[in-house]
Amino acid sequence: MLSKILIIDKRKELPAKYKKNIEDADTSVYITGEIKSALSEIQKTEPDLIIVSDSIDAKLSDFCMSIRNLTCNTRPVIIALSKSADSSDKILALDSGADDFLSEPVNIEEFKTRIKAHLRRDIELNLDTKTLLPNKKVVYKTLKRILNSEHPHAVLLISIERLEEYRSVYSEVAADKLIQTFVAITRSAVEPDDFIGQLNDTNFIIITNIYKAEKLAAFLTFAFDTVVPKFYSQADAKRGYMLLKSERQAGMRANFAAIHIGGILGNYENMQSENAILERLISTKKMANTPYGSNYAIDRIKLTGESVYKEENLINSIYIKEPDEALALLLRTTLELQGYDVTENINEDDEQQPNILIIDSGEDLNGLEICKTIKANSNFTNSKIIVTTSFHDKSAVLDAGADLYLPKPYELTELIQWIEYLKKHTD
Repeated sequence: MLSKILIIDKRKELPAKYKKNIEDADTSVYITGEIKSALSEIQKTEPDLIIVSDSIDAKLSDFCMSIRNLTCNTRPVIIALSKSADSSDKILALDSGADDFLSEPVNIEEFKTRIKAHLRRDIELNLDTKTLLPNKKVVYKTLKRILNSEHPHAVLLISIERLEEYRSVYSEVAADKLIQTFVAITRSAVEPDDFIGQLNDTNFIIITNIYKAEKLAAFLTFAFDTVVPKFYSQADAKRGYMLLKSERQAGMRANFAAIHIGGILGNYENMQSENAILERLISTKKMANTPYGSNYAIDRIKLTGESVYKEENLINSIYIKEPDEALALLLRTTLELQGYDVTENINEDDEQQPNILIIDSGEDLNGLEICKTIKANSNFTNSKIIVTTSFHDKSAVLDAGADLYLPKPYELTELIQWIEYLKKHTD
């Protein structure tokens, strides 16, 4: 996106000359001579750099202080222009909030070079150290400009899913390389006038043309799913999932990392803030949530053929299949005391299913067949399965589709901890 410069100057010819010399393909310049309109513009679009002349109807130092007192996502660079060359005027302006002071007439080449240096430094101060993308403050500032823009823009929110599990198995360094690879893919796909920013380690924003947003989302999901298996071991790649281990013998199935994308195509009515845009993006992205692979949703649901979007599951519902009646009663009582709605009956044809299913494998391993059947049923797309078993073959249990292998005997506290973990990653 363009760097934005605001010139506050009552004169006619000089500000126009400054604009002509500093405006280019990477920089847009806006001129105003009125203090009220200048303050309004600063609040609405948060310029990256402000050039203010002592020709305005206010004391230069006081106005610099007023700008500094405004609430902004990122602090704008302020360059004070004055006909005075007196050192006391320079010191007063700099003490009042200006970052630089130039006496007129200025050397136009020096003027241009100073502005480029200030913009470059401002950009460098607001980059993420790992990805070198603009940080959260710059993202919010750019979204604010979108709200006040006359031109429609598309905004994409991209989340790297299951990165926490990947990091726990393959290390922080490997996770960083995965993020950097995603960023490299994204950079290769966008155009120079697009904006890429980073909210945190796993959430990114792209602002682009409304006509290419869906193609961009489709490419990113395809490219990420193509490259991500290379970040896993041969054993995991062959198995098709990671195996998370605990201090005891439990093991959890964790699907490969993927990206989910939610997008808005230039439709910002009733949005009053940057947070409102993000809330709508998050809501849209939820429609792209799938347990396997990458996916996107932009203004309408677009889903892969592997699964169908369902309404949110019953957040506190747990299904128990436990042949030991005493243990089944203990589980039901304990989980109900924890606030869960426990059931021992489910209808596989219902579209709304419990979040967690606790299934005993049984002596004849019938529970594993049930597990396979449930995993093949699209109504259980967002359900997590815990298989409790005396059959100590972790691979066989997880290959049947279980999300967690929990060998018997186990502690109830351990089971509850796993339920909370799985519930968190289901919501």
